[in-house]
Amino acid sequence: MARTKTPDIEEHERRYRELLGEIGEIGFVRSGSVAKRFNYCGTPSCRCHADPPQPHGPYWQWTAKVGGKTVNRRLSDREAERYLEWIGNDRKLRALIDELHEVAEKATNLILEAEAEV
Repeated sequence: MARTKTPDIEEHERRYRELLGEIGEIGFVRSGSVAKRFNYCGTPSCRCHADPPQPHGPYWQWTAKVGGKTVNRRLSDREAERYLEWIGNDRKLRALIDELHEVAEKATNLILEAEAEV
């Protein structure tokens, strides 16, 4: 049975290929989050206990689930910058994959409808 292509199906196929191209352009990905932290020490006379307090930091911390366990890692400024980039890439990848699923669902439904009419 020949496959009938409507303009709608062709548009979905075009968008699908476009999304695949965008996915191919994404750099490295890393899951998790990066947070800026400030700490207080145990030395009572330290500036972090002054009035007003001046906590130690900022320190960057990456947190993620790895093998079902929460993992934390202290990062340098440069590492934090890189992790933020990779986490952004991960979020973009997930969004593109979600859109890819939506486009594929619409296209496959249209293809099945067109084939049922033949």
